[in-house]
Amino acid sequence: MGITVTLPARKTSDDQVIARSGTMELRLAASEADLYAAQTLRYEVFFQEMGASGANNACAASPEMMGRDADRFDDLCNHLIVTDIKADDGQVHVVGTYRLLRHEVAMANGGFYTAQEFDIDPLLKRVPEDTRFLELGRSCVHPDYRNRPTIELLWRGILYWADKSKANVLFGCASLHGTEPTELRTQLSVLHHSALAPEMWRVRPHENVRVEMNCLDEGTYDAKKAFLALPPLLKGYMRAGCWFSDGAFVDHQFNTTDVMIILPRAQINPRYRARLGVGAWGA
Repeated sequence: MGITVTLPARKTSDDQVIARSGTMELRLAASEADLYAAQTLRYEVFFQEMGASGANNACAASPEMMGRDADRFDDLCNHLIVTDIKADDGQVHVVGTYRLLRHEVAMANGGFYTAQEFDIDPLLKRVPEDTRFLELGRSCVHPDYRNRPTIELLWRGILYWADKSKANVLFGCASLHGTEPTELRTQLSVLHHSALAPEMWRVRPHENVRVEMNCLDEGTYDAKKAFLALPPLLKGYMRAGCWFSDGAFVDHQFNTTDVMIILPRAQINPRYRARLGVGAWGA
């Protein structure tokens, strides 16, 4: 899979850039071209690489969207994009993206995407009235950039936007590739044993689709090896201090098994925040 998602070559002003790492820059999408590039990268990764199907996705339903992963939530969200200027061709390549949905926007437009897979209503009712969620979704990184520097750059953007939007809890769906939970039992088990959310923050998938994550008894598998087998984005969630849902959801459309992550502001790993060198979120 080659890098095919490009933006017009132009200099990004310093006030648009959230963070830099080497030749990479992180910023919020600010134009239709930016969103198109993010959706195209998502299509390349989710559909061409990971084997997602076109059902219920706008890119399959309308010719003008062909080759893009898109749904109704895109217009409601802010989109982080990571770009890299490759020295060999001088073009600006989009190599990573995240979409972020603010609490008040979700509540005014039918709710969060995560509610399609997980029963989040009890959580929303339990938390204090001043709780403001920021939903993380559609995380996507080009395979050549699935490493710690890129993941940490995206996290700097997440915490920057959480601070700007006055969110005090991050949550959303995270994916393991594949739809056979038995083949993912060590990864699911290490998430369950290492970072199951406490009762106050615990969420389960809708009962008719819930898949057990406590697949193997603790101590019967190599936890370090299981952690290393996790996708880079899930490793990043664990390093940040995220908790996980009690159970997983098999998403046949996207050829994934999904877990839910929950990260209250006070729970973020202070060493991880210090490493990122970001502002006040989590302090």
